[in-house]
Amino acid sequence: MASSSQRTNPDQKIVDVDSFYQPTHDEIGRQRFISALRNHATVNLRDALQQHYNDDVLPAYVRRHGAAPSSPREIKPLMDTDLSYRLYSSLRYNAQEMVYQSVISPVERAVPAMNAAAKTIAASRPAGGTLRLDPDLKIPNYVTALDVHLVPGCFHSEYTADDITQGMTLAQGGNVSKGANIHRKEDPGGVGRSVGTWISRKYPNFKPKRVLDIGTQSGKNLLPYIDIFPGIEAYGVDVSAPPLRYGHAKAEYMGYTVHFSQQNAEQMDFPDGMFDLIVSSFFFHEIPVAVTRKIIKECHRLLSPGGIMAHMELPPHKLCDPWLNFSWDWDTQNNNEPHYTNFRAQDPAAICAQAGFTPQNCLETTVPNVSSFKPDMYDKMISGEVKVPRHGRGGWFIFGGIKEA
Repeated sequence: MASSSQRTNPDQKIVDVDSFYQPTHDEIGRQRFISALRNHATVNLRDALQQHYNDDVLPAYVRRHGAAPSSPREIKPLMDTDLSYRLYSSLRYNAQEMVYQSVISPVERAVPAMNAAAKTIAASRPAGGTLRLDPDLKIPNYVTALDVHLVPGCFHSEYTADDITQGMTLAQGGNVSKGANIHRKEDPGGVGRSVGTWISRKYPNFKPKRVLDIGTQSGKNLLPYIDIFPGIEAYGVDVSAPPLRYGHAKAEYMGYTVHFSQQNAEQMDFPDGMFDLIVSSFFFHEIPVAVTRKIIKECHRLLSPGGIMAHMELPPHKLCDPWLNFSWDWDTQNNNEPHYTNFRAQDPAAICAQAGFTPQNCLETTVPNVSSFKPDMYDKMISGEVKVPRHGRGGWFIFGGIKEA
């Protein structure tokens, strides 16, 4: 299985922008507590809440109505007044909010130095990557209207010239967010590595020349494709400039050649059929369904014949039981992700078919998280001998399609 090893820095004068992020002893202690609290809420309390629902709430509902709830909409009024659910929601919301608050001070102290370093790297380009920014690009209102994930300033905000603040905030906040999650082993690009490894094993004769990652942010889930498919040209697009600047600085420092550009994925400036592989990670549930349809159609245009589109996303309602749908759709109302439920209510394969993929070439599956399992167990999952765990608990749901040759 492919692994990510840091490449040789081609220019020893180039510094890692993350080196300027220096939290104090007390700040580190706070972050560790918040990480543990968030994990307790999102894993332990969520599991306990499901047990409470199965043992207490569900039997009472069945006694009154003669049948179990058939949808999350029927479950919601039962739980809104439930004290256990309200405690869970309060702890989870506050833990999520504290994640990014905990990194703001050390990030702000680093702003002048890290921005200057990123600007120097962008000018020298030691790894040969590129960064195309468009100051006239209109940032969509589904990005600007809310602080998605409760991130102050969301993804796009800029506070000074050549700013990477939001990129650093997202990266360091992400480290705090997943730091204590037992189901997500330490691997910054774990989603990309898992999807890419699955593709390489599932389609051993597939040798893509170019990969495009949409909604790439810093490109952390794009870099593994360079390891998995040697010689591939890597491209990443996003509407937000700060994460792109940050990602470009990181990729250049690590010796990865990546071509970042600030574009709206609804309409990109690449020619037809330019890419053999198009991917994304945790992207589509953040945007309106109408926009999702446009972007999938654009992906079909950009794919070469025989090319593969594989988007890691939340599994749709049709694949989950009512409780799991209710549990996951918590983010719609509580985590500033208003399109979450509407996206999950769609049929991903149908969206792909409507975009031009033939139904028999559309794909929906769950792939194993590559860093969570030993090679022999991973092989059994790839072969189908062992079932892949559900999304978020050792597996990742992906949907997409193969363009007809």
